[in-house]
Amino acid sequence: MIEYTFGVIGAGNMGTAILRGVVQSGVLDAKRIVAYDPNLKREQELALDLGILCSQDNRLPASCPHVLLSVKPQVACEVLREIEPAVEPDTTIISIVAGLPTTRIDELLGGKGHIVRAMPNTPMLVGAGVTAVAAGPRASHEDIHWAQRLFAASGMAIVINEAKMDAVTGLSGSGPAYLFYLIESMIEAGVREGMDPEIAEMLATQTCIGAGKLLAATRKTPKSLREMVTTPGGTTEAAVKHMNANRVHGIIAEAISRATERCRELGSEHHS
Repeated sequence: MIEYTFGVIGAGNMGTAILRGVVQSGVLDAKRIVAYDPNLKREQELALDLGILCSQDNRLPASCPHVLLSVKPQVACEVLREIEPAVEPDTTIISIVAGLPTTRIDELLGGKGHIVRAMPNTPMLVGAGVTAVAAGPRASHEDIHWAQRLFAASGMAIVINEAKMDAVTGLSGSGPAYLFYLIESMIEAGVREGMDPEIAEMLATQTCIGAGKLLAATRKTPKSLREMVTTPGGTTEAAVKHMNANRVHGIIAEAISRATERCRELGSEHHS
């Protein structure tokens, strides 16, 4: 009989990205993974694509030694109550639920499990994600290392204090959306200046990809690279001066603070 060692509860975009990463990289054996998702079609696609077992009972993945909780914040508490009977005292529970503190997970599981909290982001879908991992109740160095290996299969993983996790959610968890928003604005501006929409999209997208690669490759600060492009009296300087005059820096910082605050609000809602 096959012994399942990794269970996934919730196989949406993020759960699927994590599964694809660990299977395709060889970090975990597909034959030892079992996943649950209420969407039967999604389960079937996962089974066909990755060769993992899918179950319509969330207690089966919850009985594995390592469990990933990847469900919507609105249903997380209900799901934890459902799986509590299947969780063993030494089960490693890795939660990627936004705003859900490990203390609340611990409470709902009756003090069982080694609890780890993590916040990945959507570039995991293309193997370029970044995940922050934090230790919760009873989590050992081995549990944290195991979680890091899990997420590093689809990008990079760093360890932080859980007290910083809401800020991580506001910065990198939601961060890809801010860049997409910027690209949307760049495309809109190009079209307004008479560009073909497809050309504007290609130019804006590749510019952002190239800028990110340049930043990573040179290891220079964003400020120094910006200054390198900004010729005194030139076009870039005109744009930057306009953004500074309109408090774009401040608006972005305030937006990230609002996302962070919303994460804290979700945490409070989990206790209501």
